[in-house]
Amino acid sequence: MVTAKPQPAPAASSSSYAAPPPRNRFGENLPKGILPRLPPVDPRPRPIRDFISTRLYKLVLATLYLVYSVYLKLRWTYHTALNRGFSILYYHHRTPQLIQQDVMEVKANGKLPKHLSVILEYEKGGLDTLIDEVAEITCWCASAGIKHLSVYEQTGVLKSYISTSHRSIAQRLHSYFGKSRPTLRVHSPPSGSFNDMSDEEGSGAHVDIEVVFISEEDGRESLVDLTKTLCDMAQRGKIMSEDVSIELIDAEVKENVIPEPELLILFSPNITLKGYPPWQIRLTEIFHVEDNEAVGYQVFLRALHSFGKTEFRFGR
Repeated sequence: MVTAKPQPAPAASSSSYAAPPPRNRFGENLPKGILPRLPPVDPRPRPIRDFISTRLYKLVLATLYLVYSVYLKLRWTYHTALNRGFSILYYHHRTPQLIQQDVMEVKANGKLPKHLSVILEYEKGGLDTLIDEVAEITCWCASAGIKHLSVYEQTGVLKSYISTSHRSIAQRLHSYFGKSRPTLRVHSPPSGSFNDMSDEEGSGAHVDIEVVFISEEDGRESLVDLTKTLCDMAQRGKIMSEDVSIELIDAEVKENVIPEPELLILFSPNITLKGYPPWQIRLTEIFHVEDNEAVGYQVFLRALHSFGKTEFRFGR
């Protein structure tokens, strides 16, 4: 009896079946030619090694975190003690003569800034605190001999209280100087025009100190508006494209917003400009004190002395 031998199954043709691409241990498809270059993967589980390596990484991370935390605490303690010492040694007692003595060295070297700018925050203490800070800084500038002060507040809330700010600053100047207080002008540049609030003694006469309120809308938005205006004038044939230059833009920005301040003081622990007009601070010296979060006379005085030691070297 002859039995039929079982026939082997036909091999699948390469056209009908393709082997799946190699995958790594993470389950991701690997391009051809990559797998031979990869190091061999040990399939044996090593729980002890994984446990030790994980604990070692966590220990290194915790050590770095601890060291950095100790450094921040020591730095905060140092700067707090330094600011406290400066506030005790150089307290002005609302006396202009003492402030003049504190800045005498800077003024003797001819390094006292003519235009000072500060950045203040509205959210910290409300409107009353903000206006009070503006009044104090204005009195410090008037005592030191600084004629132009620009106050930047991001939201622009001060522009709506020019009259209130003027009255508060005038009263604070009277507490510093008495009846011989400096004449004052407070204004802001909305839409390229100035809103003047002058006191009775300084109306139409010489102004001893000028305070300007600026906000975020006077920064990049003003540059965009100026660009649109120049483009529109060029399309109408009022100006030629060759007439648009850096000098023209600089003159328009200075006239419609503020001129470039020589010194910018930040009463914050970090350098955060909060949308400050960028064109005006191309050559401005920026000063801040680390770990400081309050408006203080010691920061103002240290900024002036730091500015007095600065050397400006302009390229051609």
